[in-house]
Amino acid sequence: MYDRLAAQWWRPRGVFAMLHWLAAARAALVPPTPHEDAVLVDLGCGAGLLAPHLEGKGYRHIGVDLSLEALRQGAAHGVLGVQGSVLAVPLPNACAEVVVAGEILEHVPDLPKAVAEACRLLRPGGLLVIDTLAATALCRFLAIGVAERIPRIATRGVHDPAFLVDRRLLVAECAKHGVALELRGIRPSLIDFALWLGGRRESVRMLPVPTTAVLFQARGRKR
Repeated sequence: MYDRLAAQWWRPRGVFAMLHWLAAARAALVPPTPHEDAVLVDLGCGAGLLAPHLEGKGYRHIGVDLSLEALRQGAAHGVLGVQGSVLAVPLPNACAEVVVAGEILEHVPDLPKAVAEACRLLRPGGLLVIDTLAATALCRFLAIGVAERIPRIATRGVHDPAFLVDRRLLVAECAKHGVALELRGIRPSLIDFALWLGGRRESVRMLPVPTTAVLFQARGRKR
């Protein structure tokens, strides 16, 4: 299923509105680069939605995706594309100051392998940034049962409930590779969302919430 989704991610009908909002929230967790030639690896980069939100932060943005068409579109936004799976990234160890895995872990069949690859790419002191969906009944209801029935938010069947992310496993696997994660829940601003539905706003802010049981961000540095 992951391969099929990755190959279609670039298509306009598959670029869901929520992905744009999440890209902005994800980029907000990435600080400006501490030095020249710093590398940010964007796992499952798609058509480069993250790139506009990283402007001015100074990174060389490398995107990894299975879809050549997605990588071609990402290149138009300045993303240096590398074709490959997030389960076997064709990049060397310790090559990146920042690794980002945005809305991709809930589509992979082997979470420990994906985490190992993300952590492998980080240099000591490097930053891992994640956003994904939690493996809970509440998330299955809201993110699949509800969101996939709202036009322009998601397409039915895009999420496999079996691949939603076990938060404890995610934290434990990152810890195995020297990355201590901090998690926080997020959700769309309800006011922004209502305005967006009415055509009065182009984007929706993602706001922190006290629970990580649905949509959450994770951030941690490698020892």
